[in-house]
Amino acid sequence: GGEAGIVLANGSMSSNTNNEGKIREEMVRKDVVEVIVALPGNLFLNTPIPVCLWFLTDNKIQSGKNRKGKTLFIDGSEIGTMKNRVERVLTDRDIAKISDTVHSWRDDGEYENVAGFCYEAKFEEIQKNSFVLTPGRYVGAPLEDEDEDSLGEKMKTFTKLLKQYQDEGYQLDQEISENLRRIGY
Repeated sequence: GGEAGIVLANGSMSSNTNNEGKIREEMVRKDVVEVIVALPGNLFLNTPIPVCLWFLTDNKIQSGKNRKGKTLFIDGSEIGTMKNRVERVLTDRDIAKISDTVHSWRDDGEYENVAGFCYEAKFEEIQKNSFVLTPGRYVGAPLEDEDEDSLGEKMKTFTKLLKQYQDEGYQLDQEISENLRRIGY
């Protein structure tokens, strides 16, 4: 009945250094890896590296649902909002999206795989991927619903932002030149 949640560097999902690949393989074979969640970088002030969450259990039969031989992968690497240029925060909505997905999958909720976000993989799929547990290998790419109008609107927005940044850059260049001139350079 034991359960654990661990925060690790993303390399833990795919590295084969120091027998990490063999350890990962044994954990999957023993069916203790329940959920893997990839998160974006900049969540911690002391390091910008992206991290992952490993949820481990020795009991995959809970709430009347048998999840033996299955692992849930969630790719949350694009979630969160940059608070400033070095710190990303997860909103309550981001956290709820992940949490609701896990609870729906664990319990008798209405879980469905979502391209680009979550996927329930069977042991055979993980074995076929050499026991690499990177969610991107399993969840695939998100479905694109964009039409040409949407792309056109995005391009207008991006072009406007580019112009704004170029204008700001020009102003900053002028200020730097003026400050250098004042001190004799």
